[in-house]
Amino acid sequence: MPDFNEVAPRVWVAHYDWMHVNITLIGGSDGLVMVDTHGSEQQARVVADDVRRLGAGPLTALINTHNHWDHWFGNDVFLSEYGDLPVHATEFALDAMVATGGRHDPHLADHPRADEIQATTLRPANRGFSSAVAIDLGDRVIELIHPGRGHTAGDLVVRVPDADVMVGGDLVEESDKPFIGDDSFPLEWPLTLDLVLGLMTSSTVVVPGHGQIIDMDYVQDQRVELGVIAETIRDLASRGVPASQALEQGEWPWDPELLKSAVRLGYEHLPRAQKRLPLV
Repeated sequence: MPDFNEVAPRVWVAHYDWMHVNITLIGGSDGLVMVDTHGSEQQARVVADDVRRLGAGPLTALINTHNHWDHWFGNDVFLSEYGDLPVHATEFALDAMVATGGRHDPHLADHPRADEIQATTLRPANRGFSSAVAIDLGDRVIELIHPGRGHTAGDLVVRVPDADVMVGGDLVEESDKPFIGDDSFPLEWPLTLDLVLGLMTSSTVVVPGHGQIIDMDYVQDQRVELGVIAETIRDLASRGVPASQALEQGEWPWDPELLKSAVRLGYEHLPRAQKRLPLV
């Protein structure tokens, strides 16, 4: 059973083996805020038991870092137990959650734990914001910031200024390379991380969406890799290399198998002025 470990004063993180998901608790004199709620009702009940065992106070708010299922499908468990808590997300992420209409993504039917996931009642976020918002926890204030598009259009990070902690969501990952999916923005992601890095110090404790605790240097390294991917796409397109040949012709920092969506989306997102007709 995972335990919540205190990674900074009154900031606890529990790492769960399923999906390598991290759940973060931030404490103040008025109670606790939870960042992300995991990916099913069953798993969220495990998290809820861990929160009770920690005994650091009642939950007063939830935060969903983005709209992917493994970060918000546990919302209903905590809303049912603690009442109608505010659930914060970016406006884009909130709208994407609401747009599900309580229906599960049909792609999840192929997941190894599909029955567990599809048995979950979906409760989306209910407090949206566009760029930044502060949450008052009594004796400390935390900041929710939408730094730009990257992993999704609606990623947020959570900054705890007095503890020098940054909860990065899936803009940064440790257990694997950051996932570039069909709803990602690979050309914008590096600049988004530049803004996040500008909010850090060399001592910042960084909680990734998945994996172990990292630091500013680790985030900088991932930003460099994502930047190489973005610039390689721009270079190939400017030389007239068609998207269908880009994975073969590019020099990539990651396994090209991980970059199929990145290349397709990168070519689609490029302005016409940065593309040439394909070489014959």
